[in-house]
Amino acid sequence: MKLLPPFYKTNKALSRVSLHAACAALQGTAAKKTVPIATAKHGQSQSAFTIVGLSVVLMGLLLSGCSSNDRQNKNKSLTDSASGMQQVTTQGRQGKMPMDCTLCKAPSRTGLLMGGGGASGDSAVGASQLAAATAAGGADFDSGKMVFIKGGSFQMGSDQFADAQPIHKVTVSSFYMDTHEVTNDQFAKFVAATHYITVAERPLNPKDYPNVPADKLVPGSGVFSPPAHPVPLNNPMAWWQYVPGADWRHPTGPNSSIQGKGHYPVVQVCYEDCLAYAKWAGKRLPTEAEWEYAARAGKHFENYYWGKDLHPGGKYMANNFQGHFPDHNTKEDGYIMLAPIEQYPVSAYGLYDMEGNAWEWCSDFYRPDYYGSSPTLNPQGPKDSYDPEQPGLVQRVQRGGSFLCSDEYCIRYKAGSRGKGEPSSASNNLGFRLVRSVK
Repeated sequence: MKLLPPFYKTNKALSRVSLHAACAALQGTAAKKTVPIATAKHGQSQSAFTIVGLSVVLMGLLLSGCSSNDRQNKNKSLTDSASGMQQVTTQGRQGKMPMDCTLCKAPSRTGLLMGGGGASGDSAVGASQLAAATAAGGADFDSGKMVFIKGGSFQMGSDQFADAQPIHKVTVSSFYMDTHEVTNDQFAKFVAATHYITVAERPLNPKDYPNVPADKLVPGSGVFSPPAHPVPLNNPMAWWQYVPGADWRHPTGPNSSIQGKGHYPVVQVCYEDCLAYAKWAGKRLPTEAEWEYAARAGKHFENYYWGKDLHPGGKYMANNFQGHFPDHNTKEDGYIMLAPIEQYPVSAYGLYDMEGNAWEWCSDFYRPDYYGSSPTLNPQGPKDSYDPEQPGLVQRVQRGGSFLCSDEYCIRYKAGSRGKGEPSSASNNLGFRLVRSVK
């Protein structure tokens, strides 16, 4: 288990361990306090943590990550976030600008489990399954439609987000891209051919979660569970839960099903799961630069990939959150949560849902300072991951936002914005689409 990061502003779900162990404890005054920066090393005793107070520890656990196949980064060269660590209070809702956060994203696996009990994937299992998926080979069975994206140059980034600055010129080579996110039907074909078991379905290793009771170490994942009444926005455990039995076949728990939803995006998939599918399909995850280039579709709008207005001519362009977050979604766009593919207008490049619906994994490591040194031609991302807001977590880039993004609360679905996620963490608003290089 990695370092326990401080509570930070995020529109993503908490980690797996966070969602399991902190649920009950966070209902007291700890959940109402503003939380300062604090970290603790794996293996420290609970008594040592009491120095900084229960509220700090639990909120740190909420957003901590579990063990991952990605190597933990030791680089401490970046000591302060470009955007700055800001305390989260109930005043965030009163500001004129929405919170620049990622709390519509689930906590990391570790955070989810510590908030209710959960576990991490076994790297040995992951490696063997990845090899099996590669050997199976599914290039002839992947039914995803792709479009040709002619290479070119564009201005990458946004002046609305500190980690998306500076705006800089990038040139990408031509590639093919899936027109929509990988669906349940597509993923089911992959699983049937390879017998692949996703990270959320695997047994949990107690060594990764020494402070989680053994009876809580059950397979599961993060699920958005809206409260029935308004809640302060400084406690993501009020709307995220670690749900035993939640996985790609049961996105919101064992009583849910994807039956009749084959054309919905597959969710509850970790980075490793996406790599396995990509190898089987003869494709790959897009780089962050390829993803944004395709989303912009030859234009450079500052607000949204389709233009300057959220609802041009009164039309809903994407599946996001309307109403009072997180307790009351007015469903003005037609959906409370995930929507089927191809429900909203297609882009000029023939792509659907590049904003909203489900977050999408990219191949790049995440660093908030990367744009200051990014190469111009076909950037592949930094060589390692480091986030001063979560110094103990390896993170990968995620793009596009989800059905939980809202101009009232979180705006990380807007043009040029970046998301991030711990590779072993999944949730019911996180999926992927793939690309293929032009040979």
